[in-house]
Amino acid sequence: MKPVKVGLLGLGTVGTGVVRIVEGHQEDLQSQVGSPIVIDKILVQNVNKSRAVNIDPGKLTEDPWDIIHDPDISVIVEVMGGIELTKGYILEALARGKHVITANKDLMALHGPEILAKAQEHGCDVLYEASVAGGIPIIRTLVEGFSSDRITKIMGIVNGTTNFILTKMTQEGTAYTEALAEAQQLGYAEADPTSDVEGLDAARKMTILSTLGFRANIALEDVDVKGISSVSREDILYAGRLGYVVKLLGIAESQDDFISVSVQPTMVKHTHPLASVNGVFNAVYVFGEAVGETMFYGAGAGELPTATSIVADLVAVIKNLKLGVNGKQALLSYKQKKLKTDEQIASKYFMLLHVDDRAGVLAKITQAFAECEVSLESVLQQPNASIPEAEIIIITHDASKAAVLKVLESFESMDVVKTIRSVYRVEG
Repeated sequence: MKPVKVGLLGLGTVGTGVVRIVEGHQEDLQSQVGSPIVIDKILVQNVNKSRAVNIDPGKLTEDPWDIIHDPDISVIVEVMGGIELTKGYILEALARGKHVITANKDLMALHGPEILAKAQEHGCDVLYEASVAGGIPIIRTLVEGFSSDRITKIMGIVNGTTNFILTKMTQEGTAYTEALAEAQQLGYAEADPTSDVEGLDAARKMTILSTLGFRANIALEDVDVKGISSVSREDILYAGRLGYVVKLLGIAESQDDFISVSVQPTMVKHTHPLASVNGVFNAVYVFGEAVGETMFYGAGAGELPTATSIVADLVAVIKNLKLGVNGKQALLSYKQKKLKTDEQIASKYFMLLHVDDRAGVLAKITQAFAECEVSLESVLQQPNASIPEAEIIIITHDASKAAVLKVLESFESMDVVKTIRSVYRVEG
Protein backbone atom coordinates (compact mmCIF):
# COMPACT_ATOMS: atom_id res chain seq x y z
CA MET A 1 0.00 0.00 0.00
CA LYS A 2 1.81 3.09 -1.23
CA PRO A 3 1.35 5.95 1.25
CA VAL A 4 -0.38 9.19 0.27
CA LYS A 5 1.99 12.04 1.03
CA VAL A 6 0.57 15.29 2.38
CA GLY A 7 2.15 18.73 2.64
CA LEU A 8 1.02 20.90 5.57
CA LEU A 9 1.23 24.69 5.26
CA GLY A 10 1.25 25.91 8.86
CA LEU A 11 1.80 24.32 12.26
CA GLY A 12 -0.16 26.55 14.60
CA THR A 13 -3.07 25.40 16.74
CA VAL A 14 -5.06 23.80 13.94
CA GLY A 15 -2.02 22.42 12.11
CA THR A 16 -0.92 20.75 15.34
CA GLY A 17 -4.38 19.21 15.64
CA VAL A 18 -4.12 17.82 12.10
CA VAL A 19 -0.81 16.14 12.96
CA ARG A 20 -2.27 14.69 16.16
CA ILE A 21 -5.28 13.19 14.38
CA VAL A 22 -3.44 11.84 11.33
CA GLU A 23 -0.80 10.18 13.48
CA GLY A 24 -3.11 9.11 16.31
CA HIS A 25 -5.90 7.74 14.10
CA GLN A 26 -3.70 6.14 11.46
CA GLU A 27 -5.27 2.67 11.71
CA ASP A 28 -8.80 4.05 11.37
CA LEU A 29 -7.80 6.28 8.47
CA GLN A 30 -6.05 3.46 6.62
CA SER A 31 -9.15 1.31 6.94
CA GLN A 32 -11.14 4.05 5.18
CA VAL A 33 -8.77 4.95 2.36
CA GLY A 34 -6.80 1.74 1.88
CA SER A 35 -3.31 3.17 2.35
CA PRO A 36 -1.19 5.02 4.92
CA ILE A 37 -1.43 8.81 5.13
CA VAL A 38 1.89 10.53 5.74
CA ILE A 39 2.42 14.20 6.54
CA ASP A 40 5.66 14.45 4.60
CA LYS A 41 6.61 18.12 4.89
CA ILE A 42 5.42 21.00 7.05
CA LEU A 43 5.84 24.72 6.41
CA VAL A 44 6.77 26.68 9.56
CA GLN A 45 8.13 30.15 10.22
CA ASN A 46 11.00 28.90 12.37
CA VAL A 47 12.27 25.31 12.15
CA ASN A 48 14.06 25.68 15.51
CA LYS A 49 10.99 26.63 17.52
CA SER A 50 9.77 24.16 20.17
CA ARG A 51 6.48 22.44 19.24
CA ALA A 52 3.46 21.18 21.13
CA VAL A 53 3.70 17.92 19.19
CA ASN A 54 6.68 15.69 18.38
CA ILE A 55 7.78 16.25 14.76
CA ASP A 56 10.73 14.84 12.86
CA PRO A 57 12.87 17.98 12.29
CA GLY A 58 13.63 16.72 8.78
CA LYS A 59 9.99 17.29 7.82
CA LEU A 60 10.08 21.00 8.67
CA THR A 61 10.79 23.71 6.11
CA GLU A 62 10.62 27.47 5.96
CA ASP A 63 10.26 27.43 2.17
CA PRO A 64 6.69 26.83 0.85
CA TRP A 65 8.03 25.82 -2.56
CA ASP A 66 9.70 22.79 -0.96
CA ILE A 67 6.18 21.47 -0.53
CA ILE A 68 4.35 22.90 -3.54
CA HIS A 69 7.04 21.81 -6.02
CA ASP A 70 7.53 18.34 -4.52
CA PRO A 71 6.20 15.83 -7.10
CA ASP A 72 5.66 13.15 -4.44
CA ILE A 73 3.18 15.27 -2.45
CA SER A 74 -0.37 14.73 -3.67
CA VAL A 75 -2.38 16.87 -1.22
CA ILE A 76 -1.74 20.29 0.30
CA VAL A 77 -3.42 21.16 3.62
CA GLU A 78 -3.41 24.94 4.17
CA VAL A 79 -3.82 26.17 7.74
CA MET A 80 -1.42 29.13 7.65
CA GLY A 81 -4.02 31.86 7.11
CA GLY A 82 -3.57 35.01 5.07
CA ILE A 83 -5.12 35.89 1.75
CA GLU A 84 -3.09 37.09 -1.23
CA LEU A 85 0.16 35.22 -0.54
CA THR A 86 -1.76 32.08 0.39
CA LYS A 87 -3.92 32.37 -2.70
CA GLY A 88 -0.77 32.35 -4.83
CA TYR A 89 0.47 29.17 -3.14
CA ILE A 90 -2.87 27.42 -3.64
CA LEU A 91 -3.21 28.40 -7.30
CA GLU A 92 0.33 27.19 -7.99
CA ALA A 93 -0.38 23.91 -6.18
CA LEU A 94 -3.52 23.39 -8.27
CA ALA A 95 -1.63 24.18 -11.47
CA ARG A 96 0.76 21.36 -10.52
CA GLY A 97 -2.12 18.94 -10.07
CA LYS A 98 -2.17 18.90 -6.27
CA HIS A 99 -5.42 18.70 -4.32
CA VAL A 100 -6.02 21.36 -1.69
CA ILE A 101 -7.74 21.38 1.69
CA THR A 102 -8.07 24.71 3.45
CA ALA A 103 -9.56 26.11 6.64
CA ASN A 104 -9.18 29.65 5.32
CA LYS A 105 -12.59 31.37 5.43
CA ASP A 106 -11.15 34.75 4.43
CA LEU A 107 -9.58 33.29 1.30
CA MET A 108 -12.64 31.29 0.26
CA ALA A 109 -15.05 34.16 0.94
CA LEU A 110 -13.03 36.53 -1.23
CA HIS A 111 -11.58 34.24 -3.90
CA GLY A 112 -13.55 31.00 -3.68
CA PRO A 113 -15.01 31.07 -7.23
CA GLU A 114 -11.59 31.71 -8.79
CA ILE A 115 -9.94 28.93 -6.79
CA LEU A 116 -12.70 26.41 -7.53
CA ALA A 117 -12.59 27.24 -11.23
CA LYS A 118 -8.81 26.69 -11.24
CA ALA A 119 -9.30 23.36 -9.48
CA GLN A 120 -11.82 22.22 -12.08
CA GLU A 121 -9.48 23.30 -14.88
CA HIS A 122 -6.74 21.03 -13.54
CA GLY A 123 -8.94 18.17 -12.36
CA CYS A 124 -8.22 18.80 -8.67
CA ASP A 125 -10.27 18.81 -5.49
CA VAL A 126 -10.54 21.86 -3.24
CA LEU A 127 -12.34 21.13 0.02
CA TYR A 128 -12.88 23.66 2.80
CA GLU A 129 -15.21 22.20 5.43
CA ALA A 130 -13.20 23.69 8.30
CA SER A 131 -13.60 27.25 7.00
CA VAL A 132 -17.07 27.53 8.58
CA ALA A 133 -18.22 26.43 12.04
CA GLY A 134 -15.18 24.36 13.00
CA GLY A 135 -16.20 20.78 13.69
CA ILE A 136 -19.76 21.07 12.37
CA PRO A 137 -19.95 19.39 8.92
CA ILE A 138 -22.21 22.10 7.51
CA ILE A 139 -20.51 22.56 4.11
CA ARG A 140 -20.65 18.85 3.28
CA THR A 141 -24.29 18.86 4.43
CA LEU A 142 -25.21 21.74 2.13
CA VAL A 143 -23.39 20.20 -0.83
CA GLU A 144 -24.39 16.57 -0.38
CA GLY A 145 -27.15 16.26 2.22
CA PHE A 146 -29.33 18.91 0.59
CA SER A 147 -28.41 18.09 -3.00
CA SER A 148 -32.00 16.99 -3.74
CA ASP A 149 -33.65 19.90 -1.93
CA ARG A 150 -33.96 23.63 -2.51
CA ILE A 151 -32.69 25.70 0.41
CA THR A 152 -34.70 28.82 1.21
CA LYS A 153 -33.00 30.09 4.36
CA ILE A 154 -29.77 29.64 6.31
CA MET A 155 -29.63 31.19 9.76
CA GLY A 156 -26.88 30.65 12.24
CA ILE A 157 -24.57 31.53 15.09
CA VAL A 158 -21.23 31.19 13.33
CA ASN A 159 -18.89 33.17 15.58
CA GLY A 160 -18.06 31.74 18.99
CA THR A 161 -16.45 34.91 20.37
CA THR A 162 -19.55 37.05 20.01
CA ASN A 163 -21.77 34.23 21.24
CA PHE A 164 -19.62 33.93 24.37
CA ILE A 165 -19.87 37.68 25.00
CA LEU A 166 -23.64 37.81 24.51
CA THR A 167 -24.11 34.72 26.69
CA LYS A 168 -22.19 36.38 29.53
CA MET A 169 -24.25 39.55 29.14
CA THR A 170 -27.51 37.56 29.14
CA GLN A 171 -26.88 35.02 31.89
CA GLU A 172 -24.72 37.05 34.28
CA GLY A 173 -25.59 40.66 33.49
CA THR A 174 -21.98 41.36 32.50
CA ALA A 175 -21.28 44.60 30.65
CA TYR A 176 -20.05 44.32 27.07
CA THR A 177 -16.54 45.61 27.81
CA GLU A 178 -16.12 43.21 30.75
CA ALA A 179 -17.39 40.23 28.74
CA LEU A 180 -15.01 41.09 25.90
CA ALA A 181 -12.08 41.36 28.31
CA GLU A 182 -12.91 37.90 29.72
CA ALA A 183 -13.13 36.46 26.20
CA GLN A 184 -9.66 37.85 25.48
CA GLN A 185 -8.28 36.47 28.74
CA LEU A 186 -9.62 32.99 27.91
CA GLY A 187 -8.22 33.12 24.37
CA TYR A 188 -11.62 33.29 22.66
CA ALA A 189 -10.99 36.80 21.34
CA GLU A 190 -7.91 38.33 19.74
CA ALA A 191 -6.08 41.35 21.14
CA ASP A 192 -7.74 43.24 18.28
CA PRO A 193 -11.29 41.78 18.35
CA THR A 194 -12.67 43.92 15.52
CA SER A 195 -13.18 41.09 13.04
CA ASP A 196 -15.27 39.15 15.54
CA VAL A 197 -17.25 41.80 17.39
CA GLU A 198 -18.04 43.90 14.32
CA GLY A 199 -19.41 40.86 12.47
CA LEU A 200 -16.74 40.60 9.75
CA ASP A 201 -15.74 37.03 10.61
CA ALA A 202 -19.39 35.91 10.54
CA ALA A 203 -19.95 37.78 7.27
CA ARG A 204 -17.17 35.82 5.55
CA LYS A 205 -18.69 32.56 6.74
CA MET A 206 -22.16 33.57 5.57
CA THR A 207 -20.69 34.47 2.17
CA ILE A 208 -19.48 30.88 1.86
CA LEU A 209 -22.69 29.29 3.16
CA SER A 210 -25.03 31.39 1.01
CA THR A 211 -22.94 30.75 -2.11
CA LEU A 212 -23.19 27.01 -1.53
CA GLY A 213 -26.79 27.03 -0.35
CA PHE A 214 -28.23 29.16 -3.13
CA ARG A 215 -25.83 28.16 -5.96
CA ALA A 216 -25.01 31.80 -6.76
CA ASN A 217 -21.68 33.60 -6.29
CA ILE A 218 -22.33 35.82 -3.28
CA ALA A 219 -19.57 38.35 -2.60
CA LEU A 220 -18.53 39.65 0.80
CA GLU A 221 -19.72 43.14 -0.13
CA ASP A 222 -23.22 41.70 -0.69
CA VAL A 223 -23.54 41.01 3.07
CA ASP A 224 -25.17 43.69 5.24
CA VAL A 225 -23.06 43.67 8.42
CA LYS A 226 -23.58 45.04 11.93
CA GLY A 227 -21.65 43.88 14.99
CA ILE A 228 -22.41 43.66 18.71
CA SER A 229 -20.33 46.54 20.10
CA SER A 230 -23.44 48.70 20.55
CA VAL A 231 -25.49 46.00 22.35
CA SER A 232 -26.13 47.12 25.93
CA ARG A 233 -27.26 45.38 29.11
CA GLU A 234 -30.46 47.40 28.76
CA ASP A 235 -31.13 45.79 25.37
CA ILE A 236 -30.46 42.34 26.83
CA LEU A 237 -32.78 43.05 29.77
CA TYR A 238 -35.69 44.21 27.63
CA ALA A 239 -35.24 41.31 25.26
CA GLY A 240 -35.54 38.92 28.22
CA ARG A 241 -38.67 40.64 29.53
CA LEU A 242 -40.31 40.21 26.14
CA GLY A 243 -39.29 36.55 25.84
CA TYR A 244 -36.26 36.98 23.56
CA VAL A 245 -32.49 36.59 23.72
CA VAL A 246 -30.01 38.62 21.66
CA LYS A 247 -27.73 36.63 19.33
CA LEU A 248 -25.43 37.70 16.51
CA LEU A 249 -27.06 35.87 13.62
CA GLY A 250 -26.00 35.36 10.05
CA ILE A 251 -29.19 35.27 8.00
CA ALA A 252 -29.34 34.30 4.31
CA GLU A 253 -32.68 34.05 2.52
CA SER A 254 -33.75 33.18 -1.01
CA GLN A 255 -37.21 33.80 -2.40
CA ASP A 256 -37.92 33.34 -6.11
CA ASP A 257 -34.12 33.30 -6.55
CA PHE A 258 -33.78 36.78 -5.01
CA ILE A 259 -31.24 36.64 -2.19
CA SER A 260 -30.44 38.66 0.92
CA VAL A 261 -27.56 38.01 3.31
CA SER A 262 -26.91 39.82 6.58
CA VAL A 263 -25.08 39.57 9.88
CA GLN A 264 -26.67 41.47 12.75
CA PRO A 265 -27.60 41.31 16.43
CA THR A 266 -31.05 39.74 16.41
CA MET A 267 -33.72 39.12 19.02
CA VAL A 268 -34.49 35.40 18.94
CA LYS A 269 -37.62 33.99 20.61
CA HIS A 270 -36.57 32.07 23.73
CA THR A 271 -38.37 28.96 22.43
CA HIS A 272 -36.33 28.88 19.20
CA PRO A 273 -33.52 26.25 19.15
CA LEU A 274 -30.88 28.92 18.41
CA ALA A 275 -31.78 30.74 21.63
CA SER A 276 -30.28 27.91 23.71
CA VAL A 277 -26.92 27.89 21.87
CA ASN A 278 -24.57 29.45 24.41
CA GLY A 279 -20.90 30.04 25.10
CA VAL A 280 -18.47 29.50 22.23
CA PHE A 281 -20.69 26.95 20.47
CA ASN A 282 -21.98 27.44 16.93
CA ALA A 283 -25.21 26.33 15.30
CA VAL A 284 -26.61 26.60 11.78
CA TYR A 285 -30.34 26.40 11.07
CA VAL A 286 -31.25 25.38 7.53
CA PHE A 287 -34.68 25.57 5.88
CA GLY A 288 -35.34 23.35 2.86
CA GLU A 289 -38.50 23.24 0.76
CA ALA A 290 -38.69 19.46 1.11
CA VAL A 291 -36.97 18.68 4.42
CA GLY A 292 -38.35 21.63 6.38
CA GLU A 293 -36.31 22.89 9.34
CA THR A 294 -32.99 21.35 10.45
CA MET A 295 -30.28 22.49 12.86
CA PHE A 296 -26.59 21.58 13.15
CA TYR A 297 -24.82 22.27 16.43
CA GLY A 298 -21.31 21.85 17.78
CA ALA A 299 -17.90 23.31 18.53
CA GLY A 300 -17.23 26.18 16.15
CA ALA A 301 -13.48 26.39 16.65
CA GLY A 302 -10.57 24.87 18.52
CA GLU A 303 -7.62 22.64 17.68
CA LEU A 304 -9.26 19.23 17.42
CA PRO A 305 -12.80 20.13 16.27
CA THR A 306 -11.40 22.14 13.35
CA ALA A 307 -8.72 19.55 12.61
CA THR A 308 -11.42 16.86 12.55
CA SER A 309 -13.13 18.65 9.64
CA ILE A 310 -9.80 19.02 7.83
CA VAL A 311 -8.92 15.34 8.16
CA ALA A 312 -12.44 14.38 7.03
CA ASP A 313 -11.78 16.42 3.88
CA LEU A 314 -8.43 14.67 3.54
CA VAL A 315 -10.16 11.27 3.63
CA ALA A 316 -12.63 12.47 0.96
CA VAL A 317 -9.82 13.66 -1.31
CA ILE A 318 -7.92 10.37 -1.01
CA LYS A 319 -11.06 8.33 -1.68
CA ASN A 320 -11.62 10.38 -4.83
CA LEU A 321 -7.97 9.82 -5.73
CA LYS A 322 -8.39 6.04 -5.46
CA LEU A 323 -11.58 6.18 -7.54
CA GLY A 324 -10.09 8.53 -10.13
CA VAL A 325 -12.84 11.13 -9.71
CA ASN A 326 -10.90 14.13 -8.39
CA GLY A 327 -12.10 17.43 -9.76
CA LYS A 328 -15.43 16.03 -10.91
CA GLN A 329 -17.47 16.90 -7.83
CA ALA A 330 -16.80 20.61 -7.50
CA LEU A 331 -20.02 22.52 -6.92
CA LEU A 332 -19.68 25.63 -9.07
CA SER A 333 -22.41 28.26 -8.87
CA TYR A 334 -24.73 28.22 -11.86
CA LYS A 335 -27.42 30.74 -10.93
CA GLN A 336 -27.31 34.43 -11.72
CA LYS A 337 -26.93 36.49 -8.55
CA LYS A 338 -30.07 38.54 -7.87
CA LEU A 339 -30.04 40.50 -4.63
CA LYS A 340 -33.17 41.58 -2.81
CA THR A 341 -33.92 45.27 -2.55
CA ASP A 342 -34.86 46.86 0.78
CA GLU A 343 -38.50 46.61 -0.34
CA GLN A 344 -38.14 42.81 -0.65
CA ILE A 345 -36.40 42.18 2.69
CA ALA A 346 -39.04 41.65 5.38
CA SER A 347 -38.98 40.74 9.07
CA LYS A 348 -40.25 41.79 12.46
CA TYR A 349 -38.38 44.58 14.26
CA PHE A 350 -37.82 45.63 17.86
CA MET A 351 -37.37 49.33 18.66
CA LEU A 352 -36.52 51.11 21.90
CA LEU A 353 -37.19 54.86 21.87
CA HIS A 354 -36.58 57.57 24.46
CA VAL A 355 -39.33 60.18 24.09
CA ASP A 356 -40.87 63.18 25.85
CA ASP A 357 -42.97 61.98 28.77
CA ARG A 358 -46.19 63.83 27.98
CA ALA A 359 -49.63 63.24 26.53
CA GLY A 360 -49.98 62.64 22.79
CA VAL A 361 -46.46 61.35 22.16
CA LEU A 362 -47.52 57.72 21.73
CA ALA A 363 -50.16 58.77 19.22
CA LYS A 364 -47.52 60.56 17.13
CA ILE A 365 -45.28 57.50 17.23
CA THR A 366 -48.00 55.09 16.12
CA GLN A 367 -49.13 57.52 13.42
CA ALA A 368 -45.63 57.42 11.90
CA PHE A 369 -45.87 53.64 11.63
CA ALA A 370 -49.34 53.89 10.07
CA GLU A 371 -48.16 56.37 7.45
CA CYS A 372 -45.38 53.98 6.42
CA GLU A 373 -47.81 51.02 6.44
CA VAL A 374 -46.02 49.18 9.24
CA SER A 375 -48.36 47.35 11.62
CA LEU A 376 -47.48 46.84 15.26
CA GLU A 377 -47.51 43.62 17.25
CA SER A 378 -46.96 45.21 20.65
CA VAL A 379 -46.32 48.64 22.18
CA LEU A 380 -45.20 49.32 25.75
CA GLN A 381 -44.66 52.79 27.23
CA GLN A 382 -43.12 53.20 30.67
CA PRO A 383 -41.08 55.69 32.70
CA ASN A 384 -37.40 55.10 33.39
CA ALA A 385 -36.05 56.49 36.66
CA SER A 386 -32.54 56.85 35.24
CA ILE A 387 -33.54 59.21 32.42
CA PRO A 388 -35.91 62.22 32.23
CA GLU A 389 -37.74 60.77 29.22
CA ALA A 390 -40.18 57.91 28.88
CA GLU A 391 -39.33 54.70 27.05
CA ILE A 392 -41.42 53.23 24.27
CA ILE A 393 -40.79 49.62 23.38
CA ILE A 394 -42.20 48.42 20.06
CA ILE A 395 -42.29 45.14 18.18
CA THR A 396 -43.66 45.31 14.65
CA HIS A 397 -45.32 42.69 12.53
CA ASP A 398 -43.39 41.64 9.41
CA ALA A 399 -42.42 44.80 7.55
CA SER A 400 -40.09 45.62 4.70
CA LYS A 401 -36.69 47.03 5.56
CA ALA A 402 -37.49 50.03 3.34
CA ALA A 403 -40.65 50.84 5.31
CA VAL A 404 -38.86 50.53 8.65
CA LEU A 405 -36.10 52.85 7.44
CA LYS A 406 -38.79 55.40 6.51
CA VAL A 407 -40.24 55.14 10.01
CA LEU A 408 -36.83 55.72 11.56
CA GLU A 409 -36.24 58.67 9.25
CA SER A 410 -39.51 60.22 10.40
CA PHE A 411 -38.50 59.72 14.05
CA GLU A 412 -35.28 61.64 13.38
CA SER A 413 -37.35 64.70 12.48
CA MET A 414 -39.72 64.48 15.49
CA ASP A 415 -38.88 66.79 18.38
CA VAL A 416 -40.67 64.44 20.81
CA VAL A 417 -38.29 61.56 19.96
CA LYS A 418 -35.07 62.22 21.87
CA THR A 419 -33.17 59.03 21.07
CA ILE A 420 -33.64 55.97 18.89
CA ARG A 421 -31.86 53.78 21.42
CA SER A 422 -32.03 50.37 19.73
CA VAL A 423 -33.32 48.68 16.59
CA TYR A 424 -33.10 44.89 16.16
CA ARG A 425 -34.42 42.34 13.77
CA VAL A 426 -36.70 39.77 15.45
CA GLU A 427 -36.72 36.03 14.63
CA GLY A 428 -38.69 33.05 15.92
